Amino acid sequence: MRYQAFLIKYAEIAIKGKNRYLFEDALVHQISRALHRAEGVFKVYKTRGRIHVEAESEYDYEETLDILTKVFGITAICPVVVLEDEGVDELRAKVVEYLGRVYPDRVSGGCGNQNFTFKVNARRARKNFPLDSMGINASVGEAVLEAYPAMKVDVHTPELMINIEIREKIYLYSESVKGACGMPVGTGGKAMALLSGGIDSPVAAYMIAKRGVTIEAVYFHAPPYTSERAKQKVVDLAALVSKYAGNIKLHVVNFTDIQMLIYDKCPHDELTIIMRRYMMRIAETIAKEEGCLSLVTGESIGQVASQTMQSLQVTNEVCTLPVFRPLIGFDKQEIVEVAERIDTYETSILPYEDCCTIWVAKHPVTKPNLNIIKKHENHLKDEIDQLVKKALETREIIETC
Repeated sequence: MRYQAFLIKYAEIAIKGKNRYLFEDALVHQISRALHRAEGVFKVYKTRGRIHVEAESEYDYEETLDILTKVFGITAICPVVVLEDEGVDELRAKVVEYLGRVYPDRVSGGCGNQNFTFKVNARRARKNFPLDSMGINASVGEAVLEAYPAMKVDVHTPELMINIEIREKIYLYSESVKGACGMPVGTGGKAMALLSGGIDSPVAAYMIAKRGVTIEAVYFHAPPYTSERAKQKVVDLAALVSKYAGNIKLHVVNFTDIQMLIYDKCPHDELTIIMRRYMMRIAETIAKEEGCLSLVTGESIGQVASQTMQSLQVTNEVCTLPVFRPLIGFDKQEIVEVAERIDTYETSILPYEDCCTIWVAKHPVTKPNLNIIKKHENHLKDEIDQLVKKALETREIIETC
């Protein structure tokens, strides 16, 4: 079956009251933006309670469907046959023809498919159609049974749901592909994600973007201790997340001199905490410059020494923006499952170390004292501000999409 249109369904947007149109418009925009990556020309528009995607040229069906499943705000994508304003008899004939083309073996009882069960589910949004929803269900169901005696009605657990929506046009579909859900990107403000080459931070960025937040990201690079391959790994991760989150501006900050100074001047069991505090300071500075309203990290309580409750409290102390940690209650397996689902896992486990893992102490402090940390940071005061300024001024910006 060659489909030329998709009916797009949403859920959470529908409860937005008087602001609903803003979210619908944002979803139309995000669908249009995403489809620029697809082969073909598409028309995207909205009607009451639905968004429509119509192909205006030849296109790759599988590619298009894959792109649509990654747009936040969509709960289901339904490949549809679009019928003009036809009468009841024409509708009955079209449904019979549709089933014969899409499910030829099953409706005929071939290949052992006896008693293939179905249900007709009609919705009449346009009230001038001759039959109401119940009447359409009965009439179309009768036509299907007459044409295909091997089929059987099951209103409770049918194998096939024949959906008919009577709107400006008539939309006929039987397949519904699950979407990414969430809210359209661009409706929830902007946040700065601290992105590393690990498993956790790309998942955290994805989860915040799912709530409609536009994502920018900062990566701390430490040449020559981290290689260009490590940097490219992070660029690749940002590109994978951008398939869901839209274009991501990645700020690459050279952190080597700052790390070396901390290593020379501070106790080694506090290296990770003090480095993390300076990363948060730098990330917040960039975030404010870019109009971001929060920071996003991939931290989970107790996963490593820098993610104990005490360590997180000491890290948070340097920030004035809120820090969102969407993975805070996840265990590692739960994070890995999301990473596998969004296709970042295989890239994340490539063996290129980031700047954090290079400088991990043999016995890092797990319950840091804020006053002691601040006292030891004073050892850096003669040089650190200039190094931070240089790191900010020399950062590289990479657009990923």
